[in-house]
Amino acid sequence: MSAELTTDGRERLHEVAARYIGDGRDPERFQVPGLVGLVAVGDAVHVEALGTMAVGGAPVRRDTIFRIASDTKPMTAAAVLALVAEGRLELDEPVDRLLPELASRRVLRQLDGPLDDTVPAERAITVRDLLTFTFGFGLAVEMFFAPEPWPVVAAANEHHLETLGPPNRDAQPDPDTWMAGLGSLPLLAQPGERWFYNTAASVLGVLAARAAGESFGEVLQTRVFEPLGMGDTGLWTTQTGRLVTAYRPSQDGLVVWDEPDGSWSRPPRFGDGAADLVSTADDMLAFSRMLLGGGTPVLPSALVRQMTTGQLTAEQKAHGGLGPDFFQDKSWGFGLAVQNDGSYGWAGGFGSTWLMDPNHDLTVVMLTQRMFAGPDADPLHTEFQAAAYEALA
Repeated sequence: MSAELTTDGRERLHEVAARYIGDGRDPERFQVPGLVGLVAVGDAVHVEALGTMAVGGAPVRRDTIFRIASDTKPMTAAAVLALVAEGRLELDEPVDRLLPELASRRVLRQLDGPLDDTVPAERAITVRDLLTFTFGFGLAVEMFFAPEPWPVVAAANEHHLETLGPPNRDAQPDPDTWMAGLGSLPLLAQPGERWFYNTAASVLGVLAARAAGESFGEVLQTRVFEPLGMGDTGLWTTQTGRLVTAYRPSQDGLVVWDEPDGSWSRPPRFGDGAADLVSTADDMLAFSRMLLGGGTPVLPSALVRQMTTGQLTAEQKAHGGLGPDFFQDKSWGFGLAVQNDGSYGWAGGFGSTWLMDPNHDLTVVMLTQRMFAGPDADPLHTEFQAAAYEALA
């Protein structure tokens, strides 16, 4: 018997999605102008396309394009793993060959210490360290509580790395300049010691480009998007009539953050593997089905298993995360979170969530144009995922 979604379950999915549509003017009520929510189990697919692409704008459609922010990370990891499958990279090789800027690292004695108070790195950074976000640099929860920016954070800002805060692709330099800036800074921890968020995925984009001798965008296109028919996914889009207006929440309601003819209507200088992609729900489903189906035609099954299996040690989880309980119910694979029940996926800070569950051959995608106000997913996303499980026949 093929998998399916119950009639009551489909109605519940619509009810949950419709409840959160609005102009966002009431700060006491969570609302999004528009959304596309997709639930797929086996061959059965249910899609909710509700609301508008901008406040007072044209209706959202199933093929509306959204900025997916950190939901870029799994696609970046897959592109790098495709290069591993081609023999252009090895998981446990030092990155020095292609990223000499990261050779002979120095490591801060204290996270918030002066830049010249360092010790030598105990070993080289490997490709695996980048894929598991344990190479020694990135966003740490302690940064949020510092009374003033740490010296290393201030220095990263001076180099316009834009990797220790919200994405700002217009400020980032070209990849070689970006890598030189990162290479001028000490690491925050020894390679392999603890998990840091975000920066590793940015570095992976540069690594992929240098390994292939192509731009990062070309690597994504040839290794991932074209084989999977993901025609609407990329580092920018010319289809601006299908791209939503992005909003950030404020006490006075939603405020425009980026418009369709803004930053994502033109090629970026850097092309950030951590956060730069735009996509659609159906393109994300195609990628999800590739992972759930064992990798064909993008990756060998052995690499998919590693990507979607928790890779962190207890020690790495104990000294990392985006909060004290971050790793209580999950680990990290290659570019995505892996829950203890075997499901995996991630969320994008511009308002997207992405869940893949091999236990049920299930994919749940929720795309909105409202930025998250904090590290936790908004109620629309969590309730829609719960309704997806309830809808399983």
